[in-house]
Amino acid sequence: MKKSLFLFVLAVLLTMASCTSYKNVPYLQNSENVDLSPATMLYDAKIMPKDQLVISVNYPVDPEAVKMFNLTMQADNTVNATATRFSSQTQLQNYLVDNEGYINYPILGRLKVLGLTKTELETLIASKIQGAYTKDFPLVHVQMSNYKVSVLGEVARPGQYTATTGKVNIFEALAMAGDLTIWGQRDCVKIIRESAQGEKKIVALNLNDANIINSPYYQLQQNDIVYVTPNKAKSKNSGIGSETSLWFTSTSILVSLASLLYNILR
Repeated sequence: MKKSLFLFVLAVLLTMASCTSYKNVPYLQNSENVDLSPATMLYDAKIMPKDQLVISVNYPVDPEAVKMFNLTMQADNTVNATATRFSSQTQLQNYLVDNEGYINYPILGRLKVLGLTKTELETLIASKIQGAYTKDFPLVHVQMSNYKVSVLGEVARPGQYTATTGKVNIFEALAMAGDLTIWGQRDCVKIIRESAQGEKKIVALNLNDANIINSPYYQLQQNDIVYVTPNKAKSKNSGIGSETSLWFTSTSILVSLASLLYNILR
């Protein structure tokens, strides 16, 4: 009877240990209870200082009328394997947003772009060109060429990643970095963000909680830094093999508890 009780208690302890570990692993728990209505608006990034903008203007009716708005620069030369021939390409000029939020644009001069979305800047430039240089609205396209986020800590591939679409959320950034390792603390992923005024903030996000979708930090801004905190097991046992140390730690705890129960129940 006592032996059966001992085995039952040991099984319960093992189950509790596994459940405790598992509940910290899945993302977006309690999703059925989350109000998703605040997350229905599409995100559009705001232009910030030090952004690099590529701007093109097209007017099919008369391409020459807007040619002066498309400054080009010489691309780096590329050399073929035999080093006997060179080829070059031209590409559109990048416009760096200064600390005050301005760019120097051809003909139109100094434009305030800070806080505008890509679409808003396209409309602004088109409205300034139309009437003075073209009869109708020209086609203006704006792209942020340096929309990057950095992902560090307990991820498979730490590094800096470019979002070619001009937007990226926390899960997309982690996916680009190969997802969290088993040592990543999913309820304490930190975002380091600098505002357009230079103010820095550090916030912690809980990936286990589905309410993260409604967080203002769910959509990352350009130059955000994502840091995945290591869990306690990794921190305490960083000097030896991680998997081995965790296994020995868990085993020693369970053996100690089993021994204590056996001595009490015999």
